[in-house]
Amino acid sequence: MDKTYQPHEIEKSWYKTWEERDYFAPSGQGDAYSIMIPPPNVTGSLHMGHAFQHTIMDALIRYRRMQGRNTLWQVGTDHAGIATQMVVERKLAAETGESRYDLGRDAFIEKVWEWKEQSGGTITQQMRRLGNSVDWDTERFTMDSGFYHAVQEVFIRLHDEGLIYRGKRLVNWDPKLHTAISDLEVENREVKGKMWYLRYPLADGVRTRDGLDHIIVGTTRPETMLGDTGVAVNPEDERYQDLIGKFVELPLVGRRIPIVADEYANMEKGTGCVKITPAHDFNDNEVGKRQNLPMINVLTLNADIREQAQVFNADGSVNDELDPTLPEKYRGMERFAARRQIIADFEALGLLEKIEENAMTVPYGDRGGVVIEPMLTDQWFCDAKTLAKPAVEAVENGDIKFVPKQYENMYFAWMRDIQDWCISRQLWWGHRIPAWYDNDGNVYVAASAEAAREKYGLDLELELRQDDDVLDTWFSSALWTFGTLGWPENTERLKTFHPTDTLVTGFDIIFFWVARMIMMTMHFMKDEDGKPQVPFKTVYVTGLIRDESGDKMSKSKGNVLDPLDMIDGISLPDLLEKRCGNMMQPQLAEKIGKRTEKQFPEGISAHGTDALRYTLAALATTGRDINWDMKRLEGYRNFCNKIWNAARYVLMNTEGEDCGQLSTEKDGGDVELSLADRWIISALQRTEATVTKHLDEYRFDLAAHSLYDFIWNQYCDWYLELSKPVLWDENASAEAKRGTRRTLVRVLEAVLRLTHPLMPFITEEIWQQVKGLAGIEGDTLMLAPYPVADESRIDAQAEADIEWLKGVINGVRNIRGEMKIPPSQDLDLLFANGGADDKRCLDQNAAFLKKLAKLSSITWLNPGDEAPMAATQLVGEMEVLVPMAGLIDKDAELARLQKELDRLQGEIKRVEGKLSNEKFVANAPEAVVAKEREKIADAQSAHAKLTEQYAKIEAL
Repeated sequence: MDKTYQPHEIEKSWYKTWEERDYFAPSGQGDAYSIMIPPPNVTGSLHMGHAFQHTIMDALIRYRRMQGRNTLWQVGTDHAGIATQMVVERKLAAETGESRYDLGRDAFIEKVWEWKEQSGGTITQQMRRLGNSVDWDTERFTMDSGFYHAVQEVFIRLHDEGLIYRGKRLVNWDPKLHTAISDLEVENREVKGKMWYLRYPLADGVRTRDGLDHIIVGTTRPETMLGDTGVAVNPEDERYQDLIGKFVELPLVGRRIPIVADEYANMEKGTGCVKITPAHDFNDNEVGKRQNLPMINVLTLNADIREQAQVFNADGSVNDELDPTLPEKYRGMERFAARRQIIADFEALGLLEKIEENAMTVPYGDRGGVVIEPMLTDQWFCDAKTLAKPAVEAVENGDIKFVPKQYENMYFAWMRDIQDWCISRQLWWGHRIPAWYDNDGNVYVAASAEAAREKYGLDLELELRQDDDVLDTWFSSALWTFGTLGWPENTERLKTFHPTDTLVTGFDIIFFWVARMIMMTMHFMKDEDGKPQVPFKTVYVTGLIRDESGDKMSKSKGNVLDPLDMIDGISLPDLLEKRCGNMMQPQLAEKIGKRTEKQFPEGISAHGTDALRYTLAALATTGRDINWDMKRLEGYRNFCNKIWNAARYVLMNTEGEDCGQLSTEKDGGDVELSLADRWIISALQRTEATVTKHLDEYRFDLAAHSLYDFIWNQYCDWYLELSKPVLWDENASAEAKRGTRRTLVRVLEAVLRLTHPLMPFITEEIWQQVKGLAGIEGDTLMLAPYPVADESRIDAQAEADIEWLKGVINGVRNIRGEMKIPPSQDLDLLFANGGADDKRCLDQNAAFLKKLAKLSSITWLNPGDEAPMAATQLVGEMEVLVPMAGLIDKDAELARLQKELDRLQGEIKRVEGKLSNEKFVANAPEAVVAKEREKIADAQSAHAKLTEQYAKIEAL
């Protein structure tokens, strides 16, 4: 092995070997275990959330693979409708100056496929860098031909069953991208806006109880008043009860609209009167349905004022009775320009009551970046209420379990009040809806025009055109667990690996993906008895990785961390270019640059994949938010070094030696196990049981902690040291040396298998070096058996004796530290007040003690024996004493201690003076005062300890 641990070449080499030898593929042996990777966007690149979830999934797959399971980690990417279309449109504009409309639909789609083949594999290469042991041979894409067939089949079946329909509904509309978008693609921003209070004149000479000829409504979107079809008041509001059923005359338009009673109007909020615009507000739309109010759409798909309004009844049918005319002066105006003009006109008419500043939440499209409009459009919908019922029951009865369990409540809250799902999008890239129209607008749902003619008995010459819309990306990804396995064909892969076992995902897409997968799978996948199959048995929900301050990572904050930079390192100039190079706002770029220089003055050093993975596993608590910690990453890089150096020590002391490779696992006559050997074997069994339990319970943080404690604190810090007195003792027997060498390599080999799921590369590299010494055969650690604890090898007596030994050694080390005795100086050691068991431990382990505590002599004091002046540590009831005479320069040490005591006394006096100042205590921030109190407590404690030490030395 190389002297220093260099992860880069090790990781690249081993991943290439694993993939080339097809180790990631299902073995075909053992019980099936499968995980479907949440398909990352084909446009994407690896971020910390991916790295976190992929680490957990890979750990599970490697763990189950080593347990002999027939494992499949299904890999694939999502076509990412909006994101991909935008990427290619920008590329097209930059290279040719053309838009997709210039090319036409078919030619543009060809361009997207070209881009996908050339650039769409970025994230899969990054996944390899993370060590993901996915089955690359069966990689899927949500637009590949097999998946396309599955999506069409699902749509057609659901439509034929009456669970998909076309209707006029309000949706989130992106005026820039010209498509409906899901709630997940809406970014709600807190902004400072305005609330305009407008006077609506009462019609027919009616007046309020206060004698006013108008009522006042408040609105944050005055331009929508052109589409008002009612004003709502609360039925319990005495101020307006007499007006219910009366009318107002809508200013600027002249339309008579009714005053209706609806509990949506809040008596305590604003004026208690709410303008109702069913075609432009989701809440108003619900009021409109309850009150049977017409819907008047006044905006174009660009969100400009229409030349003429579209008028519909509450059920979506066309309304021919209401006048669709809009005031001429607003026609064609951009929505916010119309807002300003309408306010000016209200003010000119004396109908603007007042304007108030108003903190509000405004929806923006996360891709288009413009304000979203609720828009009344013809869309395809899925009857989610019907599909949700069995999906709710599956979680209620435990067929699907959420880990942590509290996320079930989030799932239930949404599913029990689910609304019909808008599944159509006005894009070109995606699964085009398999619906066909004749020239009269009749719709026929089938896979092709030919299939539609045959299915519906149409004239073969009837002209049909396909629906221009595509399906919501979440619709196709809802089929992920069974569509990737060959459905609708009943393939062997489908029969073997479905239902899948574990889904690893974030809480933010429980609604949008997890729930929809459960609904779709249970509707289409049935077992042999016709019972609906669940898509997965466990949903492991991860928290959100935030920065070290707890802030969400975002490019605008300049706090995004790229996992590949953690692995391979990045210089400060390159990091600054990455974070600030393409920023359009110089001031923001400068701010982020300064922050980056302060946080990473020398850039980010390379840590390797294993260190990153182990850090992520150690951070995988049950919390919703997880703060990233660079210090922990550095700590686990040191942990890798520790393992590497421990392996080098083992190899230096075992290579070319008899390590008892042929001896049985049970202690044979050809080996002699020392106390340390028996202890570390016993501790290993406990660690194996603990780590297995934690992995089974998805507590990767606890598994990482247990492994770290055993490897660093027990194996490296204690056992390797305890092995030296045996290996380096010329008088030790051959059986004893063989026993220790065998224990060294076998425990290390087992530890490598135990740790492999979390740190695959370093463990494989070292395992290849030690497997032969441990008497193990096999080509790869990946396929070696996962360790299973053997309770018969737990040795409680050995554990207790080692704890006694560690207590004595630590006691001597503490005395050295307190008395400033150099580690190289041999000490005389005395034992007093010990019992029979202490005497036994001493007699059996004197050689260990002398070597490890560097002792010149050991003396057991019997009752009545007088001890010299000595420094003392307690091990249970027993005293461990080191005589001080002759060990230190008494005068020099007393002078040093007095100087430190004087310094502490000065600090105590200074802080006492501060705290006795009432003005300081009253005016200083609470945290500052608390800090000062903490300072004085620490100083007083240190002063007391040094005073005690001074007295001890003075008495020598």
